[in-house]
Amino acid sequence: MTVPMHDTAPVETGDAGVAADLTKKAVEGRSLGRIAWNRLKRDKLALAGGVVVVLLVVVAVFAPLITKMFGHDPNEHFESLIDPLFSTPSGAWGGISSEHLLGVEPVNGRDVFSRIVYGARISLLVGFLSAVVAVVLGTVLGVLAGYFRGWLDAVISRVMDMLLSFPQLLFIIALVSVMPNRLLGLEGTGVRMLVMILVIGFFGWPYVGRIVRGQTLSLREREYVEAARSLGAGGRYILFKELLPNLIAPVTVYATLMIPTNILTEAALSFLGVGVKPPTASWGQMLSTAVSYYDSDPMYMIIPGLAIFITVLAFNLFGDGVRDALDPKGSR
Repeated sequence: MTVPMHDTAPVETGDAGVAADLTKKAVEGRSLGRIAWNRLKRDKLALAGGVVVVLLVVVAVFAPLITKMFGHDPNEHFESLIDPLFSTPSGAWGGISSEHLLGVEPVNGRDVFSRIVYGARISLLVGFLSAVVAVVLGTVLGVLAGYFRGWLDAVISRVMDMLLSFPQLLFIIALVSVMPNRLLGLEGTGVRMLVMILVIGFFGWPYVGRIVRGQTLSLREREYVEAARSLGAGGRYILFKELLPNLIAPVTVYATLMIPTNILTEAALSFLGVGVKPPTASWGQMLSTAVSYYDSDPMYMIIPGLAIFITVLAFNLFGDGVRDALDPKGSR
């Protein structure tokens, strides 16, 4: 018998370990979350919007500390900085100085920087919490309507149609005008914020509900749902284990796009005088006051207007990026 003419020397242990590591890295799987994050990282505009959103949240949370370091109490008056003849800040650019980074308000001389910082708290709080109310109601009712169908689907769908045709802004104005000054342990601004959060969220859930209902009608016919049903799984198991996890992506996307809309609604209500009560700082309320002084002090209108514009733009850019990352086919 002839001896095979090839090298039978054993492979070194080090080389074998390297080869095993390379093989392991080559077949390493990636989760859906990691794939979405990799897509989001490539969208520079979305990342920039996300950074601005994080900064706004930090500013809102640490507003007392920031105003203590760089500003003044938002309700402190500096009447000595106001021209007694025109009731506008003395000096150029609305009284901007090292003491008042964004100037002072007309008439009373309150620090604009501090009120912008505290106004971020109101806008983000109303925007986030009303979106949470809308998402929770819309997800629950949308899943129930899409999964069980029949008379329950018909009732929920007709309620959605009714709420979508209702004038939300007029209803909030009418409701706030008849609300008591004290309610559920809250008073003044707290009552109005509670009303805005609940009403904006209540009128916003049909938009989420329609999306969730449509997704549920599609998902309930998928193979994995049929397999779970054939193995004896009940409705509760299918809802919480099969359907809801697959609805996280569209619900998350719509929530990020709903927050800026709610912020604009809060600003509009404060502009009309039915938002938070003075002297609580609010961007919409600042714009309402600035209208009377636009010719003599344009900076007082520009600064809160820019705050609203930058906030809404940042949320929209981030929301679009999240949508493209979670559903690249649907964004084409």
